[in-house]
Amino acid sequence: MLSSFSSAAVIGTGMMGPGIAVTLALGGLRAAILSRTPEGAAKGIEKARGQVRLLQENALAAADQAEHALELLSSSTAFDDTVVAADIVIESGPESMEYKQEVFRRMDAIAPPGTVLATNTSGLSITAIASKCRRPERVLTAHFWNPPHLMPLVEIVKGERTSDEAALRVRGLLESCGKIAVMVNKDRPGQLGNRLQMALWREAVNIVQEGIASAEDVDLAAKTGFGLRLPAYGIFEHADAVGLELVHAVMDNAAKDLYNQPQAPSLLKQLIAQGQTGVKAGRGFYDWSKKSIDDVIAHRDRFLLEMLRSGVPRRASD
Repeated sequence: MLSSFSSAAVIGTGMMGPGIAVTLALGGLRAAILSRTPEGAAKGIEKARGQVRLLQENALAAADQAEHALELLSSSTAFDDTVVAADIVIESGPESMEYKQEVFRRMDAIAPPGTVLATNTSGLSITAIASKCRRPERVLTAHFWNPPHLMPLVEIVKGERTSDEAALRVRGLLESCGKIAVMVNKDRPGQLGNRLQMALWREAVNIVQEGIASAEDVDLAAKTGFGLRLPAYGIFEHADAVGLELVHAVMDNAAKDLYNQPQAPSLLKQLIAQGQTGVKAGRGFYDWSKKSIDDVIAHRDRFLLEMLRSGVPRRASD
């Protein structure tokens, strides 16, 4: 396989694709954003350029680095030609197993043997996605977190036949692009970050369902309590700091009262049945006629930019 990457293709122009391409371009790769339509390609490249400028304006990309990244970014609708020319392809399309298997089967048939094929799926099995490929050893998950141009984390998930070489090469690439790459060694539902997040969501919904606290107070507790310190003080760092005897005692006492059914709490199904599906419906846990999602996201991104300017966690060896 190739020892380095110089060109990339990113499939998808929605929420994730442009930001993934920006990450790669800032790392010095030629990054082509692939869309099925000229309109989608134009939208994707415009969004990516705006993200580069945002990073430059907030001193998270030097002026010369940003200008070079803008030169390296492109968009295309020519699927086969773009995939053939890439050293790595990252697919960020619909979360459909059928869609992803077909895309990877098609890519595997035309991409040079040294090309790494990755998906940005947040939960689908990479082993199943790779099952239609002749070279599953070069197929893996590179799960970026939203928004990908700001969030440092990328999870590399190995399928049953993913080679260590491919996974390590991608980790090296992502780290050279300024990301924090973690290795997920088993292909399990939810990967790593989403398994943690789902456990939190499950209990958060249960707390509201049981009448223990309101959705707003649950959010406030998460944002101003343990969540505020997490970027600087990890789960196991805290456990070791307070002592595992205390952790065991608290966990043993609370565990019996936590939600532990093998399905989502019924409150979610009730809200969905009532048409209260979130922002798109105007109401979910919150009444979005009284609360602006645009303001929430803008506040989130301002917070992330400030956090990034102050520095993000690194491995102890870095």
